[in-house]
Amino acid sequence: MLLSIAWKNIWRNKLRSAIVIIAVSLGLIGGIMSVGIMFGSSDQHIKDAVNDYVSEIQIHNPKYSENNEAKYVIKNSDNLEKMISEIPEVKSVCSRMKIIGMANSPEAAVGIVINGINPEKEKTVTDIYTKIPDSLGTYFKKTKRNPILISSKLAEKLKLHLRSKVVLTFQEKDGIMTGGSFRVIGIYNTNNSMFDETNVFVKKSDLARLTMFPINTAQELAVRLKDKKTIETVKALIVEKYPDLSVMTWKELQPELAMITDFMNQMMAIFMMIILLALGFGIVNTMLMVVLERIKEIGMLMAVGMNRLRVFTMIMFETVLLSIVGGGIGMAASAGLLHYLGRVGINFSSVSKGLESLGFSAIIYPKVETSFYFMLSFLIILTGILASVYPAIKAVKLNPAEAVRTDA
Repeated sequence: MLLSIAWKNIWRNKLRSAIVIIAVSLGLIGGIMSVGIMFGSSDQHIKDAVNDYVSEIQIHNPKYSENNEAKYVIKNSDNLEKMISEIPEVKSVCSRMKIIGMANSPEAAVGIVINGINPEKEKTVTDIYTKIPDSLGTYFKKTKRNPILISSKLAEKLKLHLRSKVVLTFQEKDGIMTGGSFRVIGIYNTNNSMFDETNVFVKKSDLARLTMFPINTAQELAVRLKDKKTIETVKALIVEKYPDLSVMTWKELQPELAMITDFMNQMMAIFMMIILLALGFGIVNTMLMVVLERIKEIGMLMAVGMNRLRVFTMIMFETVLLSIVGGGIGMAASAGLLHYLGRVGINFSSVSKGLESLGFSAIIYPKVETSFYFMLSFLIILTGILASVYPAIKAVKLNPAEAVRTDA
């Protein structure tokens, strides 16, 4: 009965209730969209990093992990690659030679990381091959000796173009400086400017020939998984089989990426609490006006036998119902908006350079987990309950005899 009365009381002043509901809805839409953009950008940043250059797991010689010296190699990398690929949870494996060197052109010289890859196998662990526009070459297709894939950022620094020659200098197996002339066959562009400015890709066979390393050695093995949830399980299996190797997950390789998720969770909690707190104060103000307008009515209810607990509960129900209606509309509208924008994305191209310098894409696909809505529903109800306490206390403290004599 009290719930029914509370619902009818809400709509006695339709305009005021509608304004409160709209305010709650718009506040939640703004908050949920902001959270969706934060989560979408961080999730996409991590996904791009894993797909473009990190992969779920990397394997190195332990000494290479310490200082990135090329002489610390994984021997018989082809056999290791084959054995790891037989683990059921593993999707693909690819070995790489990674050597620090210099890229030299007539215009400039830049320090780089030279990635010696098997082009076809590399396509199974990274998406670099998809980052080459049609007008900027190909991914090692029908190439002659010493082809090289560079980024648009590096091409700009070195003033290089498609089919330009660039000289790479680096140390060979015995530590002697050597080098070779390479021809640009493709120019790629990822969402991470820092990665683009320092990484070039050549054929592993060409790099092995110039450095005198055996072709079946590698400085790094990249492992992709069928399901990211099995990452710790697969790591444990590899460590058990190959205890002499350094096996690291993407969270260990790029701790700043793992930190982003934790940071976003904390920011989301703080952000939503601020919004709900502001909405709570707005609801308190509205319900105080409701109580003051209905002093005589409340006094009459208590005079004819309604106890103070029932009055308290009625005011609380009105407040909670206002919160639930406004919150429900806000969450439903936000879910629809997020579903649409999650497919088409939001274009922040006007600040793309700043975003790419931090490793974020200029097009963000906002998203929130389903569990977020359940948590938010609980918080909305809790906000309604807390917001009802002060107005309800004001109502139950009324003296029935004095309240009845009050002019409405």
